[in-house]
Amino acid sequence: MANKIVKPSTLPGFIEWLPADQIAFNKMMDTIRKNYEKFGFIPVDTPVIEKSEVLLAKGGGDTEKQIYRFTKGDSDLSLRFDLTVPLARFVAQHMSELTFPFRRYQIGKVYRGERNQKGRFREFYQCDIDIIGNGKLSIINDAEIPSIIYSTFTDLGFDSFTIHINNRKVLNGFFDAVGVDNKVDTLRIVDKLDKIGIEAVKEELKGLGLTDESVARIEEFINITGSNDEVLEGLKKLNLDNEEFTLGLEELSKVVYYIRQFGVPDKNFMVDLKIARGLDYYTGTVYETILNDYPGIGSVCSGGRYDNLAEYYTTQKLPGVGISIGLSRLFYQLKEAGFFKESVSSTLTKALVVPMDENVGYSINVATGLKNAGIPSEVFFEDGKFVKKLNYANKLGIPYVIIIGGDEIASGILTLKDMRSGEQFKLTVEEIINKING
Repeated sequence: MANKIVKPSTLPGFIEWLPADQIAFNKMMDTIRKNYEKFGFIPVDTPVIEKSEVLLAKGGGDTEKQIYRFTKGDSDLSLRFDLTVPLARFVAQHMSELTFPFRRYQIGKVYRGERNQKGRFREFYQCDIDIIGNGKLSIINDAEIPSIIYSTFTDLGFDSFTIHINNRKVLNGFFDAVGVDNKVDTLRIVDKLDKIGIEAVKEELKGLGLTDESVARIEEFINITGSNDEVLEGLKKLNLDNEEFTLGLEELSKVVYYIRQFGVPDKNFMVDLKIARGLDYYTGTVYETILNDYPGIGSVCSGGRYDNLAEYYTTQKLPGVGISIGLSRLFYQLKEAGFFKESVSSTLTKALVVPMDENVGYSINVATGLKNAGIPSEVFFEDGKFVKKLNYANKLGIPYVIIIGGDEIASGILTLKDMRSGEQFKLTVEEIINKING
């Protein structure tokens, strides 16, 4: 009886790349990793599967709806839905073994059972950094984060991007001072300003029951624009008698000062009073990064300051600041937007060694010498016509082919074919290494 053929397919929301795209994806990931390590962040890798009681300690909300949860024997298990909750568990569990401030990075897959739609995935990579303090954490750390974003996105090949910065204390203090109780809906409406315009925003705010005076103060607030220094000066001129607002403005001013000390140009960051993210989580500085040439992608790197990372796992107060890059979504969106130049290579191999007689051992030795010199190489062992072997190199985009027949073995002078130009050279192995590495 013949085996039943199962149609090969993947689950919706789970993506896999063909080799050329995977190579480009890995290059982006390596660039992010190198930047995180350059700033002194330490790698951490937590399990993909955690106890459900750990991941759901906070309870309720969208998390419980989106989480992948299952049982194995008596164990109630869940796939991690972000890298922050496992970090909180990790720090609480290993607190006595860690040195604070604890600077960690993690790059790994997370899982969310979201409604499947274009550009949103159920399995995707996140690239996170966090700086965790034991009891307290200097505000200067909040200013260092944009310098890491700046370095990373510059190295990823972006010239034009803006890190938008705000402080939750400024927002909360302002709303308290002007008599806004429903902060969540107020911020949601203010966030629509660019889409619906100021008059529509004012109407919706009045629909929440806000007084004309409160709406007028909110309009005054969101009209504070200009350079970073002008925005800070505009906030001071509001003359609000609110302790939280004053503290937030002081923190925001310090962060702007130190961002400049870290060498981030003013054209790459701006104080943006509409940034409100993480209403129930972030407590101070917040960040969103926009690629100016691809605004439709939305924020490509976001995060902020929080008061207590591990409040559900320990009584020790652990303040922190961090950011996350959603790498899978970013790569997909950039690919759709045509950011990547069409890759002609589906391999990392730089040289294909093609033996033309039965002395394959010589070709293996040549390939080994190339590898030892840092040149990714492979030997074509399969039988067939010479054109078939060249076609293999062409299809994968291998730039060089080294042809080795009896004459080459006898003389030690090999034939090197440049597959891009079609030129051929007669060179020793050492000369080939110098040419490819040159």
